Amino acid sequence: MSWLRHILTLILCFAYALAAAQDIQVNKTSLTYKDSLQLDFYPSKTQKAQPSPLILLVHGGGFASGSRDGLGERKFCQAMAAKGYAVASISYRLTRKNESFSCDCAAEKKLATFVSASEDLSDAFHFLMQEKNLQFDRKTVVLAGSSAGAETILHGAFMNDHYLFRHISPIKIAGLISFAGALENGRYITAENAVPTLFIHGKKDLLVPYATAPHHYCLPKSDGYLMLDGPETLTRYLKKYGTSYILAFDPEGGHDWASKAYRQTALIDRFLKNNVVNKQFVQEIIQLKEINIDPSIDQK
Repeated sequence: MSWLRHILTLILCFAYALAAAQDIQVNKTSLTYKDSLQLDFYPSKTQKAQPSPLILLVHGGGFASGSRDGLGERKFCQAMAAKGYAVASISYRLTRKNESFSCDCAAEKKLATFVSASEDLSDAFHFLMQEKNLQFDRKTVVLAGSSAGAETILHGAFMNDHYLFRHISPIKIAGLISFAGALENGRYITAENAVPTLFIHGKKDLLVPYATAPHHYCLPKSDGYLMLDGPETLTRYLKKYGTSYILAFDPEGGHDWASKAYRQTALIDRFLKNNVVNKQFVQEIIQLKEINIDPSIDQK
């Protein structure tokens, strides 16, 4: 009968592993917020007396690819929901699909791309605010984005006074989390729109600048020459207005931090709890190699 006992043990182990795997999953709700654009809402996994803050996530992909439910995005949303946050991961129009977004893409088209994505971000934000069945703290909404998504949230948060963005309905947020993102012009950050911001960036990023440089480092004579302000520059404006920020950088890192940043859940959680929820003031620059990564989030 030893073989039967062995089989029963294997069955029990399998059942336990399956139950444990299901326990860490977070049930999501998929909703259409605009035309055919959808979002996935992940409720907080922890029970609280007060509603949970909301992280509104915008995926990357050069405005040509990527998805709201990619492996890295899903695992990040589940990990943050398990830490007590509600998360909404949105789709948006991929206006550069099958098109270049590099130095042969005219600067005017690049700006138009930022505008269309910012429109979708605003529509998703206001849709979420009006959905009474979704439980989250509507006074504590934090935008998070990777690469193109980071460019989207930065432009959506700060560029309302730019003539190309003035038609977009403004959004009121409590903070920003940018993975390898940059802004067309940091001067659009003001005392009125500055919010606590976490930047995660590779200092040797050759696509989206760490400081101030052309997008994709295009030459001035190219059609796609467009200067962008990266986090090193943007933190100067936040510092000017007495706003909290954390600039976490990898001195040898490149644009791969657009995806690797999803694993920095401990740093992100610390930023959200301390600087957004509890409103602690900090202006900090740290090296990413000093920060522990979340081994449960692996996009490979």
